[in-house]
Amino acid sequence: MVNRVEEMLISEFARAAGLSTDTVRFYVRRGLLVPELGGKGGRNPYQVFTEEHVRDARIIRLAQSLGMSLKEIALLGQEYRAGGMTRERSIEILSGQLSRLEQKARELDALASYLRTKIAWLENGEKGPEPDLADFGQGHLAIECAAETPKRTEAARLHHIAGLRSPARRRGRATPRVRSKSL
Repeated sequence: MVNRVEEMLISEFARAAGLSTDTVRFYVRRGLLVPELGGKGGRNPYQVFTEEHVRDARIIRLAQSLGMSLKEIALLGQEYRAGGMTRERSIEILSGQLSRLEQKARELDALASYLRTKIAWLENGEKGPEPDLADFGQGHLAIECAAETPKRTEAARLHHIAGLRSPARRRGRATPRVRSKSL
């Protein structure tokens, strides 16, 4: 029995990997996926993918879910293909990513706590001192937000901190449209 590797062209591979063909092309351009080149296609030979590439695509998506940038993933892929990915190196990478995720979880917990407190303060008629983000271990976020745009309104700042888009931005404009009355 001959063990034959199933080869796929880009559209079939995209379906198998759960990606769009545009995403596959992007991953190839960034060096995240390295397909084989087929004999057909003339000056532009077909890109041929295998089940190993499907596995690679799933690993890329998992790494993104774990918070890794595409640049980091590409560098790790190069290291793996060059044979430099030892067990110790894998442990080092995964431990570092775990630390980053745990730090992010602490930051998100602090932000959620701030939002719960702010909502309760608003629901209680704004009695007492207004909750301050700095009191929740996230003062650096408030400072960064204020430094970016000193004239930002409180509502816009809260939208920024909470990851919300302002009504003007939801409509696709960076700033609200100003209409002047003609005489």
